[in-house]
Amino acid sequence: MSGSPTQPAVTSVRRADAGEGSGSVELRSISKSFGGVTVVKELDLSVRPGEFLSLLGPSGCGKTTTLRMLAGFEQPDSGEVLISGAAVQHLPPHKRDVNTVFQSYALFPHMSVAANIAYGLRQRRGIDRAEIRSRVSEALDMVQMTRFADRRPSRLSGGQQQRVALARALVNRPSVLLLDEPLGALDRKLREDMQVELKLLQSRLGTTFIFVTHDQEEALSMSDRVAVMLDGRIEQIADPYTVYERPATAFVAGFIGQQNFLPGTPADGGRAIEIDGGTIHPGEPVTTPGPVRVAVRPEAVRVAETPPAEPANALPGTVAAVSLLGDVLQYVVHADAGHELLARVPRRQAGRLAEGARVWCSWAPADVHVFPAEATPRDSTRDPIGSAK
Repeated sequence: MSGSPTQPAVTSVRRADAGEGSGSVELRSISKSFGGVTVVKELDLSVRPGEFLSLLGPSGCGKTTTLRMLAGFEQPDSGEVLISGAAVQHLPPHKRDVNTVFQSYALFPHMSVAANIAYGLRQRRGIDRAEIRSRVSEALDMVQMTRFADRRPSRLSGGQQQRVALARALVNRPSVLLLDEPLGALDRKLREDMQVELKLLQSRLGTTFIFVTHDQEEALSMSDRVAVMLDGRIEQIADPYTVYERPATAFVAGFIGQQNFLPGTPADGGRAIEIDGGTIHPGEPVTTPGPVRVAVRPEAVRVAETPPAEPANALPGTVAAVSLLGDVLQYVVHADAGHELLARVPRRQAGRLAEGARVWCSWAPADVHVFPAEATPRDSTRDPIGSAK
């Protein structure tokens, strides 16, 4: 798929037996270890029928293992896996009402597109040739690949091959579609186009999608909810807006997007936080005892050559670098107190600040998030004192 994304044409391909609870997923206290190392730890998760849920996290967090236990490629050491209300943890993959799409499309090179899509149906009993032809035709139309039905995979682009892999999975009409980083092999523009098409397709089909990715933007742009994972557990599960604007932990704050982290100590009954070089006023009083980490997103940081009227939540410094990121200007500011701050300002609203300019960085109390100091924001783009990694 190249060029501007278009809305997928969806015909009558729907989940079979779409009764009450069909397409729901529930994991109850599932755990999995390999070689004595626990990679999923008593994880609980509920997915609503027809929901698009992403499992998001760094490499080794347990997201792919969780997906493989859902698919039946791995057996949990303990706990239950329920699909559409039925326990399936002891069933092999082919007896579960799910299909999986992988990053490697695994298309048969000697078969045409239509034959690849039909392959799974032909392995099942009770489906006659007319039904297979009808369902393959619907699936081809659904992913806009009808005119490529007779081509071999080697004559398709990466995006087209990904469409075939999706059609092959959806032609079986599963209650749940599992996707293991399926867009990872595509270039950025094609991947962004595919994100739009995949979300439109899921919304129109009503099939439950569970999507594994380490790409934060991908998860936020496509999902109804995002489950952020770390060390085999879910750190936070919520809609994309909540995960981004109200992170539950320092890890989530640092992993989703970018943050400036500043160490500090609560003062004035938690109504203020003392940091090197100034005072920060949070939107709500801090109840965390002892040292804390303050998190402020780069887009919340205002940069100006004159000091703000309110001295709290403001630090003076020097512009160390300026970068153009499309419609956004990014400033790296070395604060006088030693902090390194990242600020992102819409290009049309940004002043003409050059490297070496003296500036003030400030932000609103509502944009301040506070976490216990011991909660190290692993895998964030800024370290706990705001220095670039």
